[in-house]
Amino acid sequence: MSDIGGDLSVILIGSAISNISNEFESYGVDKIYIAYDNDLNYYDGGRYSEIVVNIIKDINPSVFIASASSMGKDITPRIASSLDVGLAVDCTSVEIENGKIIATRPIFAGKANIKVDFENELRMFTIRPNVFVSETADAKTPEVINVDAGSSKEPVSKVEHIQDERPELTEASIIVSGGRGMGGPENFNVTEELADELGAAIGASRAVVDAGWRPHSEQVGQTGKTVSPNLYIACGISGAIQHIAGMSSSKVIVAVNKDADAPIFKIATYGIVGDLFEVVPKIVEHLKMLKG
Repeated sequence: MSDIGGDLSVILIGSAISNISNEFESYGVDKIYIAYDNDLNYYDGGRYSEIVVNIIKDINPSVFIASASSMGKDITPRIASSLDVGLAVDCTSVEIENGKIIATRPIFAGKANIKVDFENELRMFTIRPNVFVSETADAKTPEVINVDAGSSKEPVSKVEHIQDERPELTEASIIVSGGRGMGGPENFNVTEELADELGAAIGASRAVVDAGWRPHSEQVGQTGKTVSPNLYIACGISGAIQHIAGMSSSKVIVAVNKDADAPIFKIATYGIVGDLFEVVPKIVEHLKMLKG
């Protein structure tokens, strides 16, 4: 914020958010707008977006930032449409050039990146999870402002979560993904064992999900989830452009594939040409030795 000036404000919406506001004291936040209601215990895209739109109209900010998470991807187009402003989605970089905010985002399924300028007074964009490292600032107590939470004619009454002890895919720092080269659903115990040793999330290619080998919640790619972990291990994944679009911003990419000409090797930081059913167990074995 020091590069563009102005106050830094945060919007919190929900039913159990009183303690969360304390977490922003070390991040230089000036104001926290809280919309509290018991019915907001579950995400409601229509009501959430209406609350945010009303806050934006009231305070007239110059920049609005949201995470390019599943919720962010749903709510931000609603907000942009209501305010009739442009929206840059899934940004991987944001810079200040000559006093202007310039956002970089992938296009053409990740084949290229484009820099986006903003014509509206309100610059609105979503940021891909894990592409920025959070930085602390001088601790201060932000001003807390309670706002009207509105009401919903059809409140969300129930949400079913998939029970999984592993990290959530889009937030994971390490992901182990499997592709068609896994051979079948019964062989994913190989990647699961590696994921367990690394404390990683499990991912999958579209071909695997379409075949019914893994659930859609694990799909990485253009029609799945976009991820940016510190380490992405691709096992038996050829590297179709649709898959690469969802993981190319990973910090380190390790590919294991017996096809030396697989496209995944073009973007891999480290490539291992070999049978994954021989390579991955050896990696697991060495990890156990290091831990022991």
